[in-house]
This record gives sequence, structure tokens and C-alpha cells, in this order.
Amino acid sequence: MKKIFSLLLATSAFACTQEKMVEITISNPSATDRMNEITEITSDAVARLKGETFIISDNTGSQIPYQLTYDNKIIFPVSVKAGENITYKITPGTPEEFKTIACGKQYPERVDDVAWENDRIAFRTYGPALQATGEKAYGCDIWVKCVSEPIVDMRYKTELDPETRAKITELRKTDPTAAQQLAESVSYHIDHGNGLDYYKVGPTLGAGTSALLANDSIVYPYCYKDFRILDNGPLRFTVKLVYNPLTVKDNNNVIETRVITLDAGSQMNKYTIIYDNLTEATPVVTGIVLHEPSKDYQVDAAKGYIAYADPVDPTNGQIYIAAIFPEKVNDAKAVVFSDKEKAERGADGHVLAYSTYNPGSSYTYYSGAGWSKWGFENSGKWFEYVQKFAQNLKEPLIVTIK
Repeated sequence: MKKIFSLLLATSAFACTQEKMVEITISNPSATDRMNEITEITSDAVARLKGETFIISDNTGSQIPYQLTYDNKIIFPVSVKAGENITYKITPGTPEEFKTIACGKQYPERVDDVAWENDRIAFRTYGPALQATGEKAYGCDIWVKCVSEPIVDMRYKTELDPETRAKITELRKTDPTAAQQLAESVSYHIDHGNGLDYYKVGPTLGAGTSALLANDSIVYPYCYKDFRILDNGPLRFTVKLVYNPLTVKDNNNVIETRVITLDAGSQMNKYTIIYDNLTEATPVVTGIVLHEPSKDYQVDAAKGYIAYADPVDPTNGQIYIAAIFPEKVNDAKAVVFSDKEKAERGADGHVLAYSTYNPGSSYTYYSGAGWSKWGFENSGKWFEYVQKFAQNLKEPLIVTIK
């Protein structure tokens, strides 16, 4: 009788688990393998778990990391070969502790930078304290890296350490050479084996920033006014930035809200932009600064991408940048500055993608970067990545829940 009772309990527990199990089938309609691509489902998919903690496992039974996002999504990495499908299971349980891959924060000690990274690349944007200095830096900056763990916070703390800064100041009075050596040993502008910031933004659109056009002139956004971090790992970082009012033609109260998302494993940020108080359809450009005269770029308005290889640095290698759009754009081309503007902006021009922003809508695109010392040995490899990413946007993974 005791054995029968135990069997009934086990059967009941199994049936309960099966009843609460959610199966997620991921189908890949494209001709390319999709490896460790972040996929999302709504939190409603696990309603039958009634608030219980849960685990997600692959077809081998191994747990995979996941994250609950600010907008009620469950995100997790999937790997599925071209033309095939794979099933993941969600069941009640206590998930393992997974390492943080995508993360970021604000650095008020460095004029309000907001910086973020994943296992592939890092970025930063500039804040109100920098704007107060009068320095003009409009676009998104790039930090290249060659390690998978987070490094940006450590690099900031090392360079900005008050004791180290004080020692450098004192050494400059007595031993300028030693002061310079110490400064270089902590500088995030020098590669100490994990990457560095050597990209130049200045008064340009930098690495894939967007801006409205007024009478064919770019209305450059300045530094953000307010920020809010919405997601902070382990798999996704999301920040919401609100900007000071822009003047677009006769309208002096156009306010940009920019939401930037970076997922684990991706070279690309997702940008979602809204312009409040805009009263008419207005041209918008997304740009990549051309630091020197160059033909090492690709543009394709129909396929929806622009891509560029920055000049080679003899010490640090080469940075690659791209902007990719879910749909085709109106035009895509390189635009060279006038001689006067070249002198003012310290650059040769922009590679630009042209679209139209309609009031009340949102403008979504992807922009990011790669490095010759971390996965992309030349511009050809980068352009291949960009083309594949653009095609994958048009052939998203298909998610079926049961």
C-alpha cells in the first residue's frame, strides 16, 4: 500500500509539472545558422506557473540563462541551424546564477557619461556635465574590447581614482616623465590587454547617431538631459535618454527620447527614437563620421544598411561601424563636409542613411561596431556580418509557444 501511495504521489507530481511546463519552439526560416541569438517572449507565456520561479532548459536538459525585462519580456539565447527548429522548456524550479554579460551605468565623476557593454563591444554617450563645459560631442562613442567579461567600470575606476590623480599631479611638478608613465598606465585610451577607447566623436554623429534635418542641414542633438536605466543585465542593457528641446525650422520645442538596448553576443545596439512636439513629417538621417577621405564603406538603401571602416591605427588596429534598418531607407550615401566644416568638426564628412520621421511614430534601427582585434580581421569580414544581420532582421526567428 505504501509503495502504491508513493507511486501515486510521484505520478501526481509529474502530472503537475507537466501541466505547468511551457514549450517554446524556435524555427529558423533563414539560410544562415543563428547562434546564441537573444529571443524574447512575453511574460504571459509563463502565466500557468502562477508566479513560481522557473528554469529554461535546452534540448539536452541544460539550463540556459534568461532575463525578465522592464517591458515584461522574457529573453534568452537560442541556437538554431538554418532551416531547422529547436524546442526549449520552461518548468518550475530555481534557476542557476548566471554571469552578467550586458551591463552599464552613469559616471557623474566623468562628466555624466553613460557607458554600457556586452561580451563583444562597449559604448558611451555624453551627459549634461559635459555640455556645461562647452565641449561639443554629439554622437555615440565606441570602446573596443577583446575580452568577454565586463571591463568598462574597472577602466573608469582605475583612470579616475582620486589617489592616482593626485599622485600624477604631484609628479608633474618634480618628474614629468614619471607622471606621464603613471597616467598612461591607468588611461582607458591605451590598451592594457582588454581594449580601449580610441574612437573620436567630436561635433559629429559619431558611431550611428540619428538627427533630424531642417532645410538639408543636420540638427545635431547635444548631450542627454535626463536618463533612466531600464535593464541592467545579465543579458540585456537598456537605457532611456531624454534630450533638451531642439529647434527644427520654426519649432523650438522638439524633444527627442532615445531608448538604446544592447543584448549579449551582439555587436549592435537597438535604437528606438521618438520626437515629441514635431508637427510634420521630417527627414531624419543616421550617420557615421568619416574621419578621413575614404572609399572603405558600403551603402545599400534597398537592403537597409550603411557600413564603414575607420582608418587603421598603427598601434590599435581598425574600428568598424554600421547602422542597419528593418526596412529600406530613402537614400544612403557619403556626404563630404565643406572645407570650413571639415575644420570645425575635425572630420571629412558622414556616411548617411536618409529616412522620414512621421509625428506620433517611433524610428527604430540598429547601430554598432566591431574591432580588428576581436573577431573582424578586415573590413570585408565586417561587411559580411552587417549584410547577414540586415538579412536576419527581415527573416526573424519564429517563436511558437504551447
